[in-house]
Amino acid sequence: MVFSTEGKIPYREGQSIGVIADGVDKNGKPHKVRLYSIASSAIGDFGDSKTVSLCVKRLIYTNDAGEIVKGVCSNFLCDLQPGDNVQITGPVGKEMLMPKDPNATIIMLATGTGIAPFRSFLWKMFFEKHDDYKFNGLGWLFLGVPTSSSLLYKEEFGKMKERAPENFRVDYAVSREQTNAAGERMYIQTRMAEYKEELWELLKKDNTYVYMCGLKGMEKGIDDIMVSLAEKDGIDWFDYKKQLKRGDQWNVEVY
Repeated sequence: MVFSTEGKIPYREGQSIGVIADGVDKNGKPHKVRLYSIASSAIGDFGDSKTVSLCVKRLIYTNDAGEIVKGVCSNFLCDLQPGDNVQITGPVGKEMLMPKDPNATIIMLATGTGIAPFRSFLWKMFFEKHDDYKFNGLGWLFLGVPTSSSLLYKEEFGKMKERAPENFRVDYAVSREQTNAAGERMYIQTRMAEYKEELWELLKKDNTYVYMCGLKGMEKGIDDIMVSLAEKDGIDWFDYKKQLKRGDQWNVEVY
C-alpha cells in the first residue's frame, strides 16, 4: 500500500510509522496506534520523497469461542479506497536502521510481512541511484513463508538478482511445500542450516550486519545452528551475539 505524505514525513530505511484506524474501540475510545515497518526506501516507490509504502496482511481468525475476529488496523487499511485519508504518526525506530557502509554484508532474515523493512533496504541497494551511496557489498535475504503464494515481492527480487548477481542472494523457505534432505519441513532456520559454515564465517567479519524481522520463534532456531559452529572455534555463541548487538551488527524486531 502506498500513501501520499506530501514530503511531510521524512524517514529512513528500517523505520516504522504508526497508523490510527478510524472509529472507536469497545470502550468508546479512539483506537490505539498500530506500528508498521516501512516497506519503501527513504525516497519512496516513486523516487520523489513524497510517499511511504506498507506491507499489510488482512488479519481474520476464529478464536477459541468460535467467534470470527478481525484485526482492527489491518482490516481498516485493507478496506481503504484510493483518495481516503489516514492518520499516521512517526516515524519511529532505531533498531533496524540500514547500515551506511556501502561495502557491508547485510544478512536479512524475514518471515511473512516481516519482509517490509528489507524491501526498503533492497530498493536502495539495487533499484536506486544516489550520488553519495553505491552498494558494493553483499545483500543476502532469507525469506520464510508457509506457501509459495505468500512469497511477497518475488518478481522484484528476481529483477534485483538480474541486475546484481554478484551482490544479491535470495533463498526461500516454504514450510508447507518444501523439505530438506532429512525430510524436515523447510523453515527459515532449516534453509540457513544449508549454508551454516558460510554464514558463520561472514558473522566473524566486522562489516557483517544481521537483521531479523517477523515471527519470534525463528531466532531460537538460528541460535541452535550457531551454537555448535561457534564452539568449534572456542567461542560461546550467546556471548558473541551480545558482542554483535553492542556493535549494532545483530538487530532483531520480532513479534
